[in-house]
Parts: sequence; structure tokens; C-alpha cells
Amino acid sequence: MSPDTGAGGLPQEGGLSRRSVLRGLGTGALAAGAGGVLAACGSGSKGSPGVSSPSTITIGYIAPFTGALAGFASGDKYVINTIRATKAYAGGFKAGGKTYDVNIIVTDSRSDPTQASNLARQLILNNNVDMLLTSSTPQTVNPVAVVAQTEGVPCAATNDPWEAWYSGLGGNPAQPTAKFQYCTLFFFGLRQLIGSFIPMWNRIPASNKNVACQWPNDSDGIVFRAVLPPVIQAAGYNPVDGGPYTDGTTDYTAMISKFKSMDCQYITNCPLPPDFNIFWKQAHEQGWKPKLATVAKVLLFPADTVALGPLVNNVATDSWWGPYMPTKSSLDGTSANALANDFQAQTGNQWVQSIGGTYSLFEVAQQAFTSVSDPHDKQEVADALQRVNYTGMSGTLNFTAGPAPGVVAVPVVGVQWKESSGKYPFEMKVVDNTENKAVKIEADLEPTNA
Repeated sequence: MSPDTGAGGLPQEGGLSRRSVLRGLGTGALAAGAGGVLAACGSGSKGSPGVSSPSTITIGYIAPFTGALAGFASGDKYVINTIRATKAYAGGFKAGGKTYDVNIIVTDSRSDPTQASNLARQLILNNNVDMLLTSSTPQTVNPVAVVAQTEGVPCAATNDPWEAWYSGLGGNPAQPTAKFQYCTLFFFGLRQLIGSFIPMWNRIPASNKNVACQWPNDSDGIVFRAVLPPVIQAAGYNPVDGGPYTDGTTDYTAMISKFKSMDCQYITNCPLPPDFNIFWKQAHEQGWKPKLATVAKVLLFPADTVALGPLVNNVATDSWWGPYMPTKSSLDGTSANALANDFQAQTGNQWVQSIGGTYSLFEVAQQAFTSVSDPHDKQEVADALQRVNYTGMSGTLNFTAGPAPGVVAVPVVGVQWKESSGKYPFEMKVVDNTENKAVKIEADLEPTNA
């Protein structure tokens, strides 16, 4: 694969010529996507709602507001309303000596990769968006990025492990030299993730170092299975793969029996949230209680804890953003703590860490658009997007620094869900800061099961 490439290794310069190919798919695909549009209004938008005009910068946002992954986008409506109200967005972007209104079109992928792809096509062909923004797991992010790269439309993404995003575009995470000219992403990688889990395993010694690995046969699971075993082994632990399984599985008896027979004392995984709820309940019913659970893709948000109740206590996971972050908005100076508090005050719900990443997507867009002479020149905007380097709500994001072209590996901290005496039954508390020393420890790391 050449250093500058499109999805699947196709030449980058072929992107714009493929617009006719997408048109050839017919209106059926676009009609399917149309049902996912949540809002097509923005700051001072002129002309028809949701339709690009010379005086308006149009941004399309795609996330899973409904479906199995809806928890990831549960704070996004709040964030987008907050973004629209900032002076930077309400007053418009200045580019090339002119000020442009900013229109944000919000769409729902329904946690379905086909829907996400259809929406990306709709936003490009029907709404002529100047940039696509997308968030929340490979099921939404990857198909959007593929369409953006193929069509030559700038795209910024988050909340998708960078290796999964990179391989989804046709790159090789083991040799990350390929540059996807229209696409960028900021989020942690699997080495940052496991880099927060292993120190927690080390601090909770057990009778053996067998690690149960619950990795499904989906885009996340395939990458986890390819990347993590040698890293786990290098740390002195023994990965025990429960075997690839289909998303939506309801009986995990065979997998649990394998973990029990190997006396696995730790667990790492990346299942869909509903699948983990079933798995974790069955594990307890069948008597498998690992000493420390370190989970990924699940129990990231307060709503995920409801289905498990007390079984969630002292389950550990990763956190890429929270009120404990010493960061602030590049748009108006709002601190991470203030953003989390305002979210709770405005929605009545407990803060969710995904709001930080979604907020930063719109910071990134503003950084790119305000550094070009023509915000409708997609090549110029894409080039600017690749050069974005600023400090904001998610800390410093420098897309030129690697680990791959156009990628920022965001540091994470280890957290545990702890019983709370306050308004909410469980709270996420920082228990390990090995990967991000700027964040302070908030609570003791404790075994999930004594």
C-alpha cells in the first residue's frame, strides 16, 4: 500500500471520480439514511435547512443515538446544543477574510454499519457537507470513514480504537505508514488500553496469571485478538481466549466453563453492552468470579451499570475523559469539570465520558476550517485537518505526531465503579494513572471479587 491511499488500497486521487458510483446506487440507499436525520439546523444557517450554500459551512455528524450502542451517544445532543451556543459557532467561522455561518446536521446510525454508510452518502450527495464528524465504535465510525475517504470529503472521528479505525480503512496497524488523506481520528489505541489494565492486574495479585479474553467475532474483537495476546504475554500473563462468538449470543456456558477450568483470575474483553450484561450474570450464576475484571467497550457510562446493579461494584474499565481531567475548551475556556457539572444540571443525568470526545470533534472542525482560505475546498480542508495541533477539552491533539498519519493516541486512566452515598448509586473513580500522570488518583483499587 502506498503512503497516500484510499480505502482498500485504492489510489487517493480516485476519490472524487467515485461520486458517480455512489449516485449509481440509487435513491433507495439514500432514503434508508434519511430516516436517521435528527436535526438539520445550526448557527445562523441560511437557505434551505440542511443544504449547503456558499455562505454556510455544513458539518454532518453521525453517531449511534439508538440501538445497542446508544449509550455512546447518550450525551451528544447536549454537547451539540452546547457547541451551537458557543461564540465560535454562533458567530460563524472566519476563513479567507470572510465569515461563514455554520450548519450542523445530526444523524442517527441506529448502531448499524449499513445505516452509518448510507447516512454518510446522503450527507455528501444530498447535503454537500464540507466535513463529516463521527463517533462511537467501529460499527458507526469505520463505514463513515470509508465513504468519506472514497468520496474525498474531510472526516474527523473519535471513540474508536485507532487500530480498528486504521485497519477498517485498509491500513496495517503493525506498519502504520499509509496516510488516509481525508480522514483523521483521535482516541486511544489498544496499547494504551492494556497499558492501563496491566498495572491494575499487577496491583491485585492472584493465584495465577491467567487472563480470560472475551473477544467477539466483530470488528473490535478481531483487532483485539490480533494485537493484545503478545502484549499480555510480554507482561507475564497468559491470555485464555474464550473463542470468537457472534454479537447477540445469549448462552456463554461453554466460554465460562473454559475460563473456570483454567482458573482465570482476570478478564479483559470488548463485547456489546447487552452481551456483557448476560455474560456477567451467567458467570456469577455459574460460580466464576475473577479477582479483577477490566472491561472495555462496556460499563463506560452510568446507564450501563443499571442492568447489573451490585454486580458492577469494583469492575474496572478505561476512561479517556472525565471531570477529573485538567483540560478546558479551546472554544470558550470551559473546564472539563464545569462541562460535566453543566451536563448534569441541564439533563438531570450523571455525566458521561463520551461528551469530552464529541466536544473535541467540533473543536477540531473549527481549528481546520479557520485555517483555510476556502472552507468549501475539500482538499484544502482535508490538508488542514491533517495538520491540526491544538490543546482543548481532550488535552493536546496533534495529528502530525502519530502513531499513524492523521491519528492521535489519547491517554487513558484506569477507573472502577464504586458504590456512592450521593445522588447516583455508582460513581466512576480513578484508581490508576499509569498512562496519564496529569490525572489524580481518586480512590483505592480494590478486587472485583474478594
